[in-house]
Amino acid sequence: MTTLVCCVDRDNDIGQKAGVRPPIAGWEAVRSLVIDVGLAEPEAVSVNSLLEALRVTRELRDEGEEAIVAVLSGSNESAITADRSIAAQIDMLIERYEPTKSIVVIDSVDDERVVPIIESRLRVDAVDRVIVRQTRDIESTYYLLKQFLADEQLRTSVLVPLGVGLLLIPMLLLWFSPTVALAGVAALFGTAILYKGLGVDTVVGSASEWSRELLYSGRVSIVTYVAAFGLSVIGLFVGALGLSTPSGTASGFLAVVAFVHYSIPWLALAAVTAGTGRLLDELLTAETVDTPYLNLPFGLLSVGIVIRGFTGYVFEYELVIGSAVLPPAQRLVISIIAGILVSLVGVRVATLLERWTVTQTVDQHN
Repeated sequence: MTTLVCCVDRDNDIGQKAGVRPPIAGWEAVRSLVIDVGLAEPEAVSVNSLLEALRVTRELRDEGEEAIVAVLSGSNESAITADRSIAAQIDMLIERYEPTKSIVVIDSVDDERVVPIIESRLRVDAVDRVIVRQTRDIESTYYLLKQFLADEQLRTSVLVPLGVGLLLIPMLLLWFSPTVALAGVAALFGTAILYKGLGVDTVVGSASEWSRELLYSGRVSIVTYVAAFGLSVIGLFVGALGLSTPSGTASGFLAVVAFVHYSIPWLALAAVTAGTGRLLDELLTAETVDTPYLNLPFGLLSVGIVIRGFTGYVFEYELVIGSAVLPPAQRLVISIIAGILVSLVGVRVATLLERWTVTQTVDQHN
């Protein structure tokens, strides 16, 4: 039974410093690699990872177990390229040495992401995390700051918001009170933290690719999404104007209710438009359509009707139907009943369309 001791270098830091192509396997090859990497950058953490891999291999051999030490290096181009390269290397080592189990040596959280790839091909008995102990003096702090400033991702994530905040402090103090200036800077830092913490940067980065795919796909939903966005903007504008009308209010809970009352018809129409576009895409591309897609437009419309009824009741607006004038209570009841009826109609239409699509699919297969 052979144990493969793998030292993982996902970003190919070792390969670039030593000028070798992975995988590197064998005791003498890895020991020579330690000298090459150490001479290129003595303070590199990868030197400690290579030494740890050699130490583990020596302990296994002292216990009478057959062990092979190897270095797996990825790529600094992208995460996908790095993972695929490591997967190919582990396959090559398995074919050459036929190990039955492995021990993985890593020195960072990024390298730990490779463990499932190795696990899918070879049993992993242990994961050895190398933590380098540093002396707590001014010199070590200097080198930590130097490494921090060399990391482009950390610079853009931490230093840019900090620099913008420091620039805003004197500008805000010239025009506002210290309380307002402090609140503005705190809001800036909070926004930056949420932007990274919630992964908004990832969503924004993929928005262009998603928009390109949507444009090239020829879907109906692209038109309905644009229309829904325009209707939402109109709804927000109408809701803001409703706050300044004589029937509106300027503060408190009623201000929120007034905004919702005037904007909800447009927002509901925007939601129904977007949901209808999604439904049409499913009808055109899928053989069968799921019930949630069919119920979505009707459900959004019924919710908008009910919310409009409640906000009208709060402001005691009367409902005029022909020559009849209904008081607010009756208006609320009619709105709720109308919402329920629209929802029931949606369920009925969804059932009919689902049966129709299933029938069409069966006929095509026959």
